[in-house]
Amino acid sequence: METNAILSWTLQQEIPVPEDVQTLLAQGEQAITSFKTVRDSATFTTKRLIVRDAQGLTGKKVEIYSLPYSSILMWSSENAGTLDWNSELELWTKAGHIKVKLAKGADVRRIDSLIAWAVLNAH
Repeated sequence: METNAILSWTLQQEIPVPEDVQTLLAQGEQAITSFKTVRDSATFTTKRLIVRDAQGLTGKKVEIYSLPYSSILMWSSENAGTLDWNSELELWTKAGHIKVKLAKGADVRRIDSLIAWAVLNAH
């Protein structure tokens, strides 16, 4: 099922949850884990995926994407192959199609498991 992604992110290695993510959490929401992205971080919480994207030359301007798990309709995961070093996760959401590339340090099966837990408990 090939469609153009409205958003595309690359997750690298797992990192400690950034302190400033705590201020973004709603009451009762908890951060589970975070991953380094090219310019910032992506955090899986008990309710959503939060992606912080630093902008501009200084990185002081920050755009925040918030994807509630309840908006995910379907997802697929693809592990890395022999010649293809990156794994991929694709999300079909109420907002559109999102492609998440996973660099060598990110465990696609762990992330797939996080999405499964989150989506299946959100509906």
